[in-house]
Amino acid sequence: MGHEVDFLTPLEFRTLPCPTYPEIRLSLLPRGKVNARLKAANANALHIATEGPLGMAARAYAIRNKIPFTTAYHTRFPEYVQARTRLPLALTYRFLRWFHGPSSAVMVPTEVVRCDLLAYGFADKQVVLWSRGVDLSVFKPGPALPHQEKPPVFLCVGRVAVEKNIEAFLKLDLPGTKWVAGDGPLLAELKTRYPDVRFTGVMDQETLASLYNAADVFVFPSRTDTFGLVLLEAMASGCPVAAYPVTGPIDVLGDSPAGVMDEDLRSACIKALDIPREVARSHAEKFSWRACTETFMAHLHPIERTADVAAEAA
Repeated sequence: MGHEVDFLTPLEFRTLPCPTYPEIRLSLLPRGKVNARLKAANANALHIATEGPLGMAARAYAIRNKIPFTTAYHTRFPEYVQARTRLPLALTYRFLRWFHGPSSAVMVPTEVVRCDLLAYGFADKQVVLWSRGVDLSVFKPGPALPHQEKPPVFLCVGRVAVEKNIEAFLKLDLPGTKWVAGDGPLLAELKTRYPDVRFTGVMDQETLASLYNAADVFVFPSRTDTFGLVLLEAMASGCPVAAYPVTGPIDVLGDSPAGVMDEDLRSACIKALDIPREVARSHAEKFSWRACTETFMAHLHPIERTADVAAEAA
């Protein structure tokens, strides 16, 4: 679309593993380099994607130099923290209000998440919707991953971690075969406890697309995801969805017949077997990368390059 995007990520820094979540890397003492990178970028807009060390450093630089910025709230961070540490929700939401307070716009994936933040004291006009997108050229009906498994195949894709509630899927009494794609801290334990389940590990996008094409139903047991991008990947590949009627599936599926939501997850899985694959694909086509990008661009806050701002940044 003619724009240049510069990413500032932990790959440029020395890092240490996040406590209780070692796969997430936290940048060590990033302030000096962040300041230099942002000054050199001379960007037309600044967006802060996470509340970690890099986000904190970028936020401080922007406030100090009177530069407007936007932020995003991707996941139900307080609920994840509570699941792992039992820290009260109110305490974590207080931190989030502080972090996102100076933001020109806090982008959230669904209306339900927006209402969550408003209920915890965020300003109504500050919180805006930014839906997700899926690469429809990668995730599409096509060749299925060859296998000799007993049909039907029920597939779950995501981090194998407590907040994803994957064991709710593994415990279901379902016909056929269960697959789990992904990695995480619970992988070794669950492989031992559920030897009849096929754990594929992490896959590249093309192989994952073939896995979706081989599955009959995509099962999404999470109750805490704010959106669930894997829902779109599955449906774009023609795989119908079974999920709980909670934030994420409600916003992605809506009234669409592309999936089934039920508190009885087994019932949802069985009913989803009857959904035609073309129905799932048709719904996913509403979430293109271009539509997602245009929404993001509309929410960005342009930086006015006045003499005062230039002098401050210098």
